Amino acid sequence: MDFALNSQQTAFRDAARQFAASELAPCAAQWDEDEHFPKDVIARAGALGFCGLYAPEEAGGLGLSRLDASIVFEELARGCTSTAAFLTIHNMVLWMIGRFAEPQVRDQLCPGLASGERLASYCLTEPGAGSDAAALRASARKTADGYVLNGAKAFISGAGDTDVLVVMARLDDGGAQPGASGICAFALEANSPGIGYGRKEAKLGWRSQATRQVLFEEVFVPRQNRLGAEGEGFKLAMQGLDGGRINIATCSVGTAQAAVDQSRAYLGERRAFGQAIGSFQALRFKLADMATHLVASRQMVRLAAWKLDQGDPDAKVYCAMAKRLATDLCFEACNDALQLHGGYGYIREYPLERYLRDIRVHQILEGTNEIMRVIIARRLLEETAELL
Repeated sequence: MDFALNSQQTAFRDAARQFAASELAPCAAQWDEDEHFPKDVIARAGALGFCGLYAPEEAGGLGLSRLDASIVFEELARGCTSTAAFLTIHNMVLWMIGRFAEPQVRDQLCPGLASGERLASYCLTEPGAGSDAAALRASARKTADGYVLNGAKAFISGAGDTDVLVVMARLDDGGAQPGASGICAFALEANSPGIGYGRKEAKLGWRSQATRQVLFEEVFVPRQNRLGAEGEGFKLAMQGLDGGRINIATCSVGTAQAAVDQSRAYLGERRAFGQAIGSFQALRFKLADMATHLVASRQMVRLAAWKLDQGDPDAKVYCAMAKRLATDLCFEACNDALQLHGGYGYIREYPLERYLRDIRVHQILEGTNEIMRVIIARRLLEETAELL
């Protein structure tokens, strides 16, 4: 792995940094305050290719590597963590449809998603099936020409504001097996008859995107809208989540970078006891630790992304490691940045409290960090483990 960015990666990084500085950062606080979902800005991101970074080219995407995409997402998160995080989810859903859908469904759904004119949500989590996602109970009853969905999904990002859903449901044909083996994945229009939405959840962070329950009552899905083969849904969902873990980890890195940047400036500007507070060793050391953890997180994320791109058999474990490390360390960096700002860090005049609120959920979603430890430990305890 070469740690230096190539010319293409540098160009994408610079474009994303400019977009974040001009389109995201100036509005992020107001979007947070108003709980506004900036569809117009997301469409402008789509015009730059940011809505389909690693989706296949035949699906309208750029076909970039996961490493390339992580570089872009990091820069976007420096502007607005919440909006960048939604973009990562949208990219994951588009990749799943582009990779696993029948050609006619791919050609129908993907162009609008890749352009950002239409948006997508990922429906896996249920009220009683969070970390144990394979215990989901939403059902897909087979009919002569398709499936009928019933059940409920919870904590769905963008639900009610998006146009396309990828839904995981358990095959209900009288012989479906329990656990992961009986699950199918489907891509369908979000306004299909029988789909309803719960109230908009009041949240600590991620306030520029809605979170709602999605309810399915006798929702018909044509057979061609199934992704992959019957029973492969959970496998496809987990493949999506491997990349999703990298995505959310790199959003943590971008947010922590913004917090470090803010702290560097503040330590030079704020004066106490007749001198800039950046001259005090305790604060200088705190900043040094924040920067060190930031760089370690970035390199771990990029290593995991590279492993995924290479098809490494242990890529899943590296994705779990990167997600665990980056979301924990970068939350600490944001918390330390707030502490360095003292009382100013706690009020909304400065963005530190928003960084902290937005980044906190990263330790929970795409698999909690406790589940990440389960994945890592399980692999380490196998006889064939050669991770270290």
